[in-house]
Amino acid sequence: MSEKPTAPDSHMERGLPAPRDRSEPMFPGGPAADPAGSHHERRIRSFRPRRGRVTPGQGEALRRLWPQWGLDIDGLSRIDLGELFATEAGPRPDLPVVLEIGFGMGEATAQMAAADPGTGILAADVHTPGQGNLLALAERNGLDNVRVANGDAIILLREMLPPASLSGLRVFFPDPWPKKRHHKRRLIQPEFIELAATRLKSGAPLHCATDWEPYAEQMLEVLAASPAFDNSQADGGYTPRPDFRPLTKFEGQGLDKGHLVHDLVFRRNDT
Repeated sequence: MSEKPTAPDSHMERGLPAPRDRSEPMFPGGPAADPAGSHHERRIRSFRPRRGRVTPGQGEALRRLWPQWGLDIDGLSRIDLGELFATEAGPRPDLPVVLEIGFGMGEATAQMAAADPGTGILAADVHTPGQGNLLALAERNGLDNVRVANGDAIILLREMLPPASLSGLRVFFPDPWPKKRHHKRRLIQPEFIELAATRLKSGAPLHCATDWEPYAEQMLEVLAASPAFDNSQADGGYTPRPDFRPLTKFEGQGLDKGHLVHDLVFRRNDT
């Protein structure tokens, strides 16, 4: 009796390319797949790692521009923001820097950077297509005040940014984690606000926006309870959308569905 042929046990034997090691970066010289690795504790995350389909243009931007304008959040060293935002003219130690956590595809970030070239925007996200898109927009529009950070913003704040180094913090439309059992994953929690307070300069704004009303209520409750922040609204409520925050495509779609968008602007006090 002849032996039953054995099925190929590897991609190579079947004439297929070996599967990519997901721990390796998608683009050589680009953002790392897991920049912090095992350097820091495993905890409940407020974000879902998202790769997504990267277009050729986004991939090209990641390959060319990441070494110049990108930052992997590895948690291993403190950042000199003046050096990070250096141009051909040299470091910019006096440049005010705002941290934006979660920027999607980067269109709104690019608009804000273009409207305020005297402020640096350190934009942090884990969405590879968005990282490439923002880098491409920055190059196309000559925006030398944008830097893109890849990884966990908590590690960036806690391990890599010096105390009182930020002139603002923006959290626009974070994942609302609508199911009750997932509320612990929401970014805006007392512990996060306490950490953010240590990295913001006196008077610096912490600006949040969401179209999920229960999350807006939680944001207002958490921020109002913090002794380190004061509500910019005298009535203690929500803030009308500031002119500098662009109306995004995502936000427009929510408004078309009847969603209410709430902005909250609190400022770091001297406590």
